[in-house]
Amino acid sequence: MFFDAIAEVIADRTGCEVSAIKPESTFTELGIDSLDTVELLMNLEDKLGIEIELDQAISTVGDLDQFIQSKQG
Repeated sequence: MFFDAIAEVIADRTGCEVSAIKPESTFTELGIDSLDTVELLMNLEDKLGIEIELDQAISTVGDLDQFIQSKQG
């Protein structure tokens, strides 16, 4: 549900193609470290107009999508 927005923000941040980002892509293989993750989440909050409070470890793009969906209920 939020995957496309997440992929766009990641592509903007890393310079990779949106089409190269898959739900199973890990942040590590996309070149995103912990500092990048914080900035990525801030950009996503702005893009989606929601607040994202990570309270668990997220390792893939699909995990982040599912996490945001579960918080939006």
